[in-house]
Amino acid sequence: MKIGIFVGSFDPYTIGHHSIVKRALPLFDRIVIGVGVNERKKYMQSAEVRLQKIKDVYINEPKVAVKTYSDLTIDFAHREMADYIIKGVRSVKDFEYEREQADINRKIGGVETILLYAEPQYESISSSLVRELIHFGKDVKQFLP
Repeated sequence: MKIGIFVGSFDPYTIGHHSIVKRALPLFDRIVIGVGVNERKKYMQSAEVRLQKIKDVYINEPKVAVKTYSDLTIDFAHREMADYIIKGVRSVKDFEYEREQADINRKIGGVETILLYAEPQYESISSSLVRELIHFGKDVKQFLP
């Protein structure tokens, strides 16, 4: 069984994230979406809310599980017996950051990372941008699955 994990804070989970999971599904027998919880970070939504909203998106997709984690991604990968870490890349800046993370995760945990490039229509969508729009009372439905 080939297992991939797709991790992030997902605050909120956007159509860009959803696109990456949809495109990764044919590559894996199971994808575990890991909702990261970092006590040093301030979130707009609680971990429970983020978890439930993502579960609702995949309620009819048996190949997807959604869980929270608060330790290193590589430790989460090992617990889930993941073969790969799945990451989305929107820009060169994202690529450099993810390349460094992939290198460390491979070195300390032996797990490879697969990078999927964002579809052009989703390149400008980020959770931080959506949070900013929400903060100023804008309708963000078009950016959420």
